[in-house]
Amino acid sequence: MPKKLVLAVIDGLTPAMLERALGEGRLPALSFLREAGSYVRGTTTFPSVTPVCLTSIATGAHPDAHHIPHLVWYHRRERRVVEYGSSFSAVRAAGARRSIRDSVFAMTHEHVSPQALTAFEALDDAGLETAAINFTCYRGRTRHPIKLPLRSGRNRWYEAAYGPRRFFFFNLFESDVTGAPLAIRSRPEGSVDAYAATIGRWLVTRDGFDFLVFYLPDYDYASHISGPDAAMQALERADAAVGELVSAAGGPEAFLDRYAIVVCSDHGQMHVDRVARLQDSFDDLGVFTGRRGTVADGSDVVVTASNRSGMVYALDGRPGRELAERLDGAPGVDLALFLEDGAAIARKERTEVRFAPDENGWAVSGDAGILVGDEYPNAFERVWCALACPNAGEVIVSAAEGWEFEDLGGRHHAGGGSHGSLLAGDSTIPMLAAGFDDPPLPRDARITDLAPLALSHFGVQPPPTMRARVSAGV
Repeated sequence: MPKKLVLAVIDGLTPAMLERALGEGRLPALSFLREAGSYVRGTTTFPSVTPVCLTSIATGAHPDAHHIPHLVWYHRRERRVVEYGSSFSAVRAAGARRSIRDSVFAMTHEHVSPQALTAFEALDDAGLETAAINFTCYRGRTRHPIKLPLRSGRNRWYEAAYGPRRFFFFNLFESDVTGAPLAIRSRPEGSVDAYAATIGRWLVTRDGFDFLVFYLPDYDYASHISGPDAAMQALERADAAVGELVSAAGGPEAFLDRYAIVVCSDHGQMHVDRVARLQDSFDDLGVFTGRRGTVADGSDVVVTASNRSGMVYALDGRPGRELAERLDGAPGVDLALFLEDGAAIARKERTEVRFAPDENGWAVSGDAGILVGDEYPNAFERVWCALACPNAGEVIVSAAEGWEFEDLGGRHHAGGGSHGSLLAGDSTIPMLAAGFDDPPLPRDARITDLAPLALSHFGVQPPPTMRARVSAGV
């Protein structure tokens, strides 16, 4: 029987910040794992925002397969904007009750494609004991009744969720009584990570899982406020949370005797100090932004923006090219991405590259230098799969360095950190593995490698949707 497996996700952690903290001796738990294992810089999916990235971790797929396109997006069938929580102001603007339902329940149970098998479902089906703490793409085979009382009638949400066998979600769902404190009580002091650490210790002392996703979001929260290079205390608290798992097993050597572990991030972050309103490029059209109480009737386009990426939907049938050309020279816009005649097009400063996968990798025409290179890692695959998502806009917009797009509530992170773009700073993630016989991650590791890695570790064949590579191309 293989070792049990832990996947620890420190939200928003950049490779530079991890490497700096390891070099300064600030992270005892992660330092031990680094010395005992292997480390690579990997690449996340696109748009590089948390709902998309965590769903790619869970499903081993990009948005074309799992169908989560962004943090905020237009639901064509329901003719409304889905807002997963860009900010408190954005949630209020979209309708708080609807947004909470979308982020907690509907994303996993309705918006993620039923064809995109999650690692929890696949391992549950193989008879393994799965567990997750605070992980937002949690779909599994076990029914978990909601802990909190529900109002009746039209305001009723869900009576239960289907998740891993052992399932803990911000005190809302708790499959076991662990004595953990309230998760949401003091985010600046790391209360969510402390909640996860208590439950993680409880699980390890009881040998309570075969596969655990251990999600630590407080570093991302601190980095948004202070910037990606100024959240060291939050990273030290995340390290302490991982250290709780190690100590609960009896110490470092005993931990690695029983467990293999991968520690990674879901996306990077970049410092932002300038803000743009993506909708301003379409102010002569009828723009629907999704505020509560408004309808899309009579609108020409929908503009959804958050953090460092956005989407433009054509309600009047106009082609993506026309919308993309309106963004030429627009403040904050680095790339406008769209599909045309079976190919993906990246437009930058009125210059374009056209590409599509073929049997030899990628068929490319135009200025290939726009996307090839370290500035946009694994760009062809990530752009192609983002545009192929059925819930994506006709145009996807990636922000320029230092810029952020104002969200539905008019909020932003100027002066702090943000993410979402195709640029390397938002897209490069640390991936550290220990406890394996051989290094499990290739040097060009991708976030979509993680779910098939977990299945393969237990001898389970990954399904076709868990493809780590679109092609052998650039």
